[in-house]
Amino acid sequence: MDQMGIQYSIWIVLLSFALAASAAYSALNLISQASRSAGNVRRLWLLSGACVLGSGIWAIHFVGLMASRLPFEVRYQGGMAVLSLLISMLASYMSLWIATMPRQRTGRLFLSGMILGSGISAMHYVGMSSMKMGARIHYEMPSQGLAVVVACLASYSGVFLFRRFKDYPGFSRWKLYSSLFIGIAVTGMHYISLRASHLDVNSWLGARPVLVQTNVILLTGVSLVTLFMLAVSGGAVLLDRHGLERMAYHDPLTELPNRHGLERYFKNEFFGGPSGAVFFVDLDRFKSINDTLGHDIGDMLLQEVAERLRRVIGTKGRVFRLGGDEFLIALPVCTMEDAREEAQHILGEVKKSYSIEGNELYVTASVGISMTPVHGIDRSALMKAADTALYTSKDSGKNKFSVFDQEMNRNQLRRMSLEKDLRKALARSEFMVVYQPKWDSLMNVTVGLEALLRWRHPEHGIISPAEFIPIAEETGLIVPITYWMLHDVCSQNMLWHKAEVANVAVSINMSARMFEGGSLYDVVEEALVRSGLEPHFLELEITESIAMNNMEETVAQLSKLQNLGVRVSLDDFGTGFSSLGNLDEIPVNTLKIDQVFIRKSKMHSKKAIISNIIAIASNLNMEVVAEGVETPEQIELLQSLGCRVMQGYYYGRPMPVSELGQWFIENTA
Repeated sequence: MDQMGIQYSIWIVLLSFALAASAAYSALNLISQASRSAGNVRRLWLLSGACVLGSGIWAIHFVGLMASRLPFEVRYQGGMAVLSLLISMLASYMSLWIATMPRQRTGRLFLSGMILGSGISAMHYVGMSSMKMGARIHYEMPSQGLAVVVACLASYSGVFLFRRFKDYPGFSRWKLYSSLFIGIAVTGMHYISLRASHLDVNSWLGARPVLVQTNVILLTGVSLVTLFMLAVSGGAVLLDRHGLERMAYHDPLTELPNRHGLERYFKNEFFGGPSGAVFFVDLDRFKSINDTLGHDIGDMLLQEVAERLRRVIGTKGRVFRLGGDEFLIALPVCTMEDAREEAQHILGEVKKSYSIEGNELYVTASVGISMTPVHGIDRSALMKAADTALYTSKDSGKNKFSVFDQEMNRNQLRRMSLEKDLRKALARSEFMVVYQPKWDSLMNVTVGLEALLRWRHPEHGIISPAEFIPIAEETGLIVPITYWMLHDVCSQNMLWHKAEVANVAVSINMSARMFEGGSLYDVVEEALVRSGLEPHFLELEITESIAMNNMEETVAQLSKLQNLGVRVSLDDFGTGFSSLGNLDEIPVNTLKIDQVFIRKSKMHSKKAIISNIIAIASNLNMEVVAEGVETPEQIELLQSLGCRVMQGYYYGRPMPVSELGQWFIENTA
């Protein structure tokens, strides 16, 4: 019984260790992608990593055997060699599958390491059994057990470190340490096992070793497996780069290019033609669909819109999704006339009905257009101009398109300046409240006041509410402003009561924003308690759109306020989107006839509408107030139709507190 007698150079041992660690590192790079994937994609990454690791372990084992010197000729049995390869790959897959589970418990990691170490050991012994030679191999069991223990412990150490880098696809020192431990498991198992093995060798073969006579088929197989390992690693890297690039430059929901794709397109492709166009497309009232039907339906609608835009544009240009419900279309060759036609086509396609999950949906779009080189010669300038034009389309009623001009730019700059100043106006006490009387035309007495907000800008003077209220609504600043106004109005009304100047209710306009947080009741109650004002001397004015938006919640809040004693009026009645079938469900004390009907009250149709509104209010036991009354003829008509309470310049314009006191005295007298 002679010792096995395989001779190795230290450089061969170090080289095989380096190759094993490199194969392990390549496999771990692939597995890092599996933790961020799901379904078939995750399984593909796992399979790729297992193939690289398993084939690397197998190839290094047989390369080590073929690079050794033995005192006899050795051939290999192909079936057993292939079986050892399959064992290596299967153990690698099972181990990596367990290691990449979402919850990495210590028990799972230990099992993963034991499977990998056992697979390395099983591959080694099956691979050794594939050797056909003029000798028999005898193993020393204690030493072989040590080899298996080294393989399992080193594998477990490598897998245990996996938790440190499992979600990180780039270079990591922990990934390097893990691959070194797996390299120790492979080479440690191989060389410890061979060192503790003996051969039954016939003495006549002599003691001088000769170069191994390797089976050509096995050598070819090892080469092919090595090439396969490199091909899988390289292919996965290319696929990963392609996937990362797609993730970086495309929107995952619609598959359209995103902002990064937009930058690349403008840098490389857009400019060069004599004239081009940029379209900003924004869906109108898309938020209401998300709020009522859910974000899943909203996402499906965005996908449908993206597909329609893609079909409309075709090969003429490119469609991008910037985020939310915002899209951008770039046409590198486009005249002004073509841009207008294209915008009409876009609006027409978007507003067609959508059938999504059994819901028939309708949505419109607003479009802003900028042209190159007229409105800019770089991406930033063109996008800014198109965005400004989009705001104009939104403000002018939506479902429209606008082409940028310098007047829009001046308006946008003013809007931005006002928004900046509006954020500081409350702290600087720049707001003031003016009051307009509500007059009982039969009794000739003041029966109420409407509080109206004004902004005294330090540079621009009095800013029209029509200009700054929409900005406050959009930015949410209307909420703290209304809080302040509630306290100021309640306190002022209480002062009038104490001074016996007036004893009437004061109404305040409410924004839809005030109903969003569910805290309106608490704010109103606090203002009443602090001022000492009785609740029935406060009236909240809401519009029809506020009443119909999230009607159940709005009605609940208004009912709670009515129970407190606060009055509620429905402002601008007849111009909104309310349903008469729901009017009786809304807790309202007063209907206010919009001034658009009063102004045109000589028209028979407007007169009929006014008459019907008054009849509706009477039948529902509601009071009615006519707004915008300016002439005796209007007063006479309203009185003949049954409306006695009026508001308008005929009886009194909006006045500050300093003027209103004198007005009370004069009109009471």
